[in-house]
Amino acid sequence: MTCDESPSRPAAAGCTLRLSELLKRPITTPAGEPLGRLSDVVVRLRDAELPLVIGGVGSVGDSEVLVPVEQVSSFDGESFQLTSARLDLRRFTRRSGEVLLRADVLGHRLIDVETGGLTRATDVEVQQRAGEWVLARVDTRRRRRRPLGHRRASARRQRPLRDWSRFEPLIGQTSGAVPGRPFGRIRRLKPAQIADLLEEASTQEKTEILGHVHTDPELEADVFEELDENLAIRLLRARADAEIAEVLARMRADDAADAIAGLPQRRRQPVLDLMPAGQRIKVTTLLGFHPASAGGLMGVDYLTLPASTPVGQALAAVGRSRTLQPEALTSIHVLADDGRLLGIVKLVSLVQADPNAELGEVCEYDPIRVGAGTGVADVAVLMSDYNLFTIPVVDERRHMIGILTVDDVLEATLPGDWRRRQSAQPPNARAGKTYDVPG
Repeated sequence: MTCDESPSRPAAAGCTLRLSELLKRPITTPAGEPLGRLSDVVVRLRDAELPLVIGGVGSVGDSEVLVPVEQVSSFDGESFQLTSARLDLRRFTRRSGEVLLRADVLGHRLIDVETGGLTRATDVEVQQRAGEWVLARVDTRRRRRRPLGHRRASARRQRPLRDWSRFEPLIGQTSGAVPGRPFGRIRRLKPAQIADLLEEASTQEKTEILGHVHTDPELEADVFEELDENLAIRLLRARADAEIAEVLARMRADDAADAIAGLPQRRRQPVLDLMPAGQRIKVTTLLGFHPASAGGLMGVDYLTLPASTPVGQALAAVGRSRTLQPEALTSIHVLADDGRLLGIVKLVSLVQADPNAELGEVCEYDPIRVGAGTGVADVAVLMSDYNLFTIPVVDERRHMIGILTVDDVLEATLPGDWRRRQSAQPPNARAGKTYDVPG
């Protein structure tokens, strides 16, 4: 591909070059005398804009030097021609915010934000836009050996490229290239998708993903809830007690209890002592039950209201319960005057009822319920037989002590290796137009 325009001056729209076409090109003086060869291309990551091409890294003698993009007069398809024979021969040192396309991008995997998977860039494309060169697109298809006589241009046409904005690069924490760089695109993924990424990632990739997720404490807690339990415990064990307590404080109490139980005995109490009092009490309570029983699986956050509560006030209470797990809010638990579980009213029934009616008039009396010692298999049978999304857990006096949701029971009854399944989307999961999510 030929681009005769200067990178420092406006060019015709659509002028593009692939990294594979740039690497190893000769670097020449204006007179065409060779100085060295291009070994890499340097870009600077930017918050909302495409990465800006700063220049190239040239092998000149025994040194790697920076060739600023402003000093390049043209790309003529054969050489990287300079505007002047004078070139700073000081050894290239990467500055904060700079990324090497060959070493950092082609040498590491990318997060495909559209599919939630990890992929690998086989090539990238730089493009001239509004007078500056930017990293525009990525080729993620595997290279195949071309038959003899197969033209390179034809192969290029058959290999579609995708916009760089669809990916999040994993350039490695250890390089120190971009400390604190933006990692906002990962927030388009659901916590379960990020958990899947972590389970597939290498040790270094895990470190980088977790380092950026850590900047959003709520997201970090959601991701740990979705992780395979063994992996979550391994990742937590590597942290200091205060850091573990910080994550567990934001997790659902039942998931936090599982994590505490997986820590070495000597670390459990110190971590518990560092947790907020309310969460510590919930977790300590759950640790007293067998992990395979209803008590060990239940959550302890749910909504209860007296039978005399008007429907309108009950709906308002649902609206205020923003810290509760959504699955636990599919029903409201109606209590008698002495605190016993009297009945359950489903949220849809509540919406359809007269706002002035009392909960005692619209609830289902004598609901299906279990004790804390009930086995998970028995709970699963009840949920299946009665088409339930939740089951209250009660003590011997019929006072509520927790709630089981269908996702809790599914996780406990599915095969132990279900999280390591081959990830797949349901048919037509992405049918129709895809819209970008802000932020």
